[in-house]
Amino acid sequence: MDTGSNRTGGAGGEVAVAPGEFEVGGTEAGDVRDEQGLGSRAPGFIKRRRALHLSWQVGVFVVGLAVVGAGIVMLPLPGPGWVVIFGGMAIWATEFVWAQLVLRWTKRKVTEAAQRALDPKVRRRNITLTAVGLVIVGVLVGVYLWKFGVVMPWKIEDQ
Repeated sequence: MDTGSNRTGGAGGEVAVAPGEFEVGGTEAGDVRDEQGLGSRAPGFIKRRRALHLSWQVGVFVVGLAVVGAGIVMLPLPGPGWVVIFGGMAIWATEFVWAQLVLRWTKRKVTEAAQRALDPKVRRRNITLTAVGLVIVGVLVGVYLWKFGVVMPWKIEDQ
Protein backbone atom coordinates (compact mmCIF):
# COMPACT_ATOMS: atom_id res chain seq x y z
CA MET A 1 0.00 0.00 0.00
CA ASP A 2 1.42 3.38 -1.04
CA THR A 3 1.04 5.97 1.70
CA GLY A 4 3.08 8.60 -0.10
CA SER A 5 5.96 8.23 2.35
CA ASN A 6 9.55 8.50 1.19
CA ARG A 7 10.72 5.88 3.67
CA THR A 8 12.42 2.66 2.71
CA GLY A 9 13.58 -0.37 4.59
CA GLY A 10 12.00 -3.05 6.71
CA ALA A 11 10.42 -3.07 10.14
CA GLY A 12 12.47 -1.31 12.79
CA GLY A 13 15.15 -0.19 10.29
CA GLU A 14 13.39 2.49 8.31
CA VAL A 15 15.57 5.12 6.69
CA ALA A 16 14.17 8.42 5.42
CA VAL A 17 15.06 9.24 1.83
CA ALA A 18 14.51 12.80 0.63
CA PRO A 19 13.07 13.31 -2.86
CA GLY A 20 15.85 13.25 -5.45
CA GLU A 21 18.27 11.34 -3.21
CA PHE A 22 19.37 7.82 -4.04
CA GLU A 23 18.69 4.74 -2.00
CA VAL A 24 21.37 2.20 -1.11
CA GLY A 25 20.33 0.01 -4.06
CA GLY A 26 21.18 2.79 -6.51
CA THR A 27 17.62 3.60 -7.62
CA GLU A 28 15.90 6.87 -7.00
CA ALA A 29 13.16 6.95 -4.39
CA GLY A 30 9.69 6.79 -5.91
CA ASP A 31 7.73 4.53 -8.19
CA VAL A 32 8.84 3.28 -11.61
CA ARG A 33 7.10 6.10 -13.45
CA ASP A 34 9.19 8.68 -11.56
CA GLU A 35 12.40 6.87 -12.51
CA GLN A 36 11.43 6.95 -16.20
CA GLY A 37 10.17 10.51 -15.98
CA LEU A 38 6.76 9.56 -17.38
CA GLY A 39 3.36 10.35 -15.96
CA SER A 40 1.60 13.17 -14.23
CA ARG A 41 3.59 15.75 -12.30
CA ALA A 42 0.52 17.12 -10.56
CA PRO A 43 0.79 17.67 -6.80
CA GLY A 44 -0.19 14.70 -4.64
CA PHE A 45 -3.36 16.24 -3.23
CA ILE A 46 -4.63 16.71 -6.79
CA LYS A 47 -3.74 13.16 -7.87
CA ARG A 48 -5.61 11.68 -4.91
CA ARG A 49 -8.98 13.08 -6.05
CA ARG A 50 -10.13 11.76 -9.43
CA ALA A 51 -12.41 14.70 -10.29
CA LEU A 52 -9.78 17.25 -9.27
CA HIS A 53 -7.09 15.43 -11.24
CA LEU A 54 -9.30 15.27 -14.33
CA SER A 55 -10.07 18.98 -14.12
CA TRP A 56 -6.32 19.65 -13.63
CA GLN A 57 -5.59 17.67 -16.81
CA VAL A 58 -8.25 19.58 -18.74
CA GLY A 59 -6.74 22.86 -17.54
CA VAL A 60 -3.22 21.80 -18.52
CA PHE A 61 -4.51 20.68 -21.92
CA VAL A 62 -6.31 23.98 -22.55
CA VAL A 63 -3.30 26.09 -21.51
CA GLY A 64 -0.97 23.93 -23.63
CA LEU A 65 -3.36 24.16 -26.57
CA ALA A 66 -3.45 27.96 -26.29
CA VAL A 67 0.36 28.13 -26.25
CA VAL A 68 0.71 25.71 -29.19
CA GLY A 69 -1.95 27.66 -31.09
CA ALA A 70 -0.08 30.92 -30.47
CA GLY A 71 3.10 29.25 -31.74
CA ILE A 72 1.35 28.09 -34.91
CA VAL A 73 0.11 31.64 -35.48
CA MET A 74 3.69 32.90 -35.00
CA LEU A 75 5.08 30.61 -37.69
CA PRO A 76 4.14 32.91 -40.60
CA LEU A 77 4.07 36.05 -38.43
CA PRO A 78 6.97 37.63 -36.54
CA GLY A 79 7.78 35.75 -33.39
CA PRO A 80 9.53 32.64 -32.12
CA GLY A 81 6.95 30.16 -33.46
CA TRP A 82 8.81 26.87 -32.98
CA VAL A 83 10.05 27.85 -29.54
CA VAL A 84 6.51 28.64 -28.42
CA ILE A 85 5.19 25.38 -29.93
CA PHE A 86 7.78 23.36 -28.02
CA GLY A 87 6.93 25.38 -24.91
CA GLY A 88 3.31 24.29 -25.28
CA MET A 89 4.46 20.70 -25.73
CA ALA A 90 6.46 21.05 -22.52
CA ILE A 91 3.33 22.25 -20.74
CA TRP A 92 1.46 19.19 -22.03
CA ALA A 93 4.39 16.97 -21.00
CA THR A 94 3.84 17.89 -17.36
CA GLU A 95 0.65 15.85 -17.48
CA PHE A 96 0.49 13.58 -20.55
CA VAL A 97 2.78 10.65 -21.35
CA TRP A 98 2.31 11.03 -25.13
CA ALA A 99 3.70 14.59 -24.97
CA GLN A 100 6.64 13.41 -22.85
CA LEU A 101 7.44 10.77 -25.47
CA VAL A 102 7.18 13.31 -28.31
CA LEU A 103 9.54 15.66 -26.48
CA ARG A 104 12.03 12.84 -25.84
CA TRP A 105 11.95 11.87 -29.54
CA THR A 106 12.38 15.51 -30.60
CA LYS A 107 15.26 16.04 -28.20
CA ARG A 108 16.98 12.89 -29.48
CA LYS A 109 16.57 13.98 -33.12
CA VAL A 110 17.84 17.52 -32.42
CA THR A 111 20.86 16.10 -30.60
CA GLU A 112 21.61 13.76 -33.52
CA ALA A 113 21.29 16.63 -36.00
CA ALA A 114 23.61 18.80 -33.90
CA GLN A 115 26.20 16.01 -33.80
CA ARG A 116 25.97 15.57 -37.58
CA ALA A 117 26.32 19.33 -38.10
CA LEU A 118 29.49 19.39 -36.00
CA ASP A 119 31.07 16.64 -38.10
CA PRO A 120 34.07 18.18 -39.96
CA LYS A 121 33.12 16.60 -43.30
CA VAL A 122 29.57 17.92 -43.09
CA ARG A 123 30.81 21.38 -42.07
CA ARG A 124 33.21 21.49 -45.04
CA ARG A 125 30.41 20.43 -47.38
CA ASN A 126 28.05 23.06 -45.98
CA ILE A 127 30.67 25.82 -46.27
CA THR A 128 31.41 24.77 -49.86
CA LEU A 129 27.71 24.72 -50.80
CA THR A 130 27.20 28.14 -49.17
CA ALA A 131 30.14 29.61 -51.08
CA VAL A 132 28.89 28.16 -54.39
CA GLY A 133 25.39 29.51 -53.67
CA LEU A 134 26.75 32.98 -52.90
CA VAL A 135 28.78 32.98 -56.14
CA ILE A 136 25.67 32.00 -58.14
CA VAL A 137 23.59 34.73 -56.49
CA GLY A 138 26.37 37.27 -57.10
CA VAL A 139 26.57 36.34 -60.79
CA LEU A 140 22.78 36.58 -61.17
CA VAL A 141 22.69 40.01 -59.48
CA GLY A 142 25.59 41.16 -61.69
CA VAL A 143 23.84 40.00 -64.87
CA TYR A 144 20.63 41.75 -63.80
CA LEU A 145 22.44 45.01 -63.05
CA TRP A 146 24.39 44.80 -66.35
CA LYS A 147 21.19 44.17 -68.32
CA PHE A 148 18.78 46.56 -66.56
CA GLY A 149 20.94 48.80 -64.40
CA VAL A 150 19.82 50.41 -61.19
CA VAL A 151 16.55 52.30 -61.68
CA MET A 152 15.34 54.38 -58.79
CA PRO A 153 11.59 54.57 -58.24
CA TRP A 154 11.78 58.37 -58.16
CA LYS A 155 13.42 60.89 -60.42
CA ILE A 156 16.09 62.87 -58.62
CA GLU A 157 16.75 65.35 -61.47
CA ASP A 158 13.12 66.63 -61.44
CA GLN A 159 13.46 68.17 -57.98
